[in-house]
Amino acid sequence: MAEAIQKKLKLEVEKYTQMQKDVSKSVSARQKLETQLAENNIVKEELDLLDTKNTVYKLIGPVLVKQDLDEAKATVTKRLEYINGEIQRYETLLKDLEKKSDQHRELLSGLQQEFQKAQGMAVGKV
Repeated sequence: MAEAIQKKLKLEVEKYTQMQKDVSKSVSARQKLETQLAENNIVKEELDLLDTKNTVYKLIGPVLVKQDLDEAKATVTKRLEYINGEIQRYETLLKDLEKKSDQHRELLSGLQQEFQKAQGMAVGKV
């Protein structure tokens, strides 16, 4: 009996470890998005300071190409909307993963107690 519980415990620990890796990846991705959001907000603020007399350039590969100010503002605004949407998605994903992780932790705790009890019974029989 103790062996069966031990196998199940080992399997559940592996699942829990994978879940923690997923949480870590999601946190890392969200942090990257937060950085991109800050950078794009700075770009938006800089573009808002310009008027139509100023020239805006866009880097495409190794070349700077002239770009319309309104087009640049629209591009940055769309990028900000996209990044905010992705951050919201990762927030939801992280909440879900944390909830599953907590449930899994409780399951592991219960399995450990069962295993210890089974080991105690096995020692008592010997």
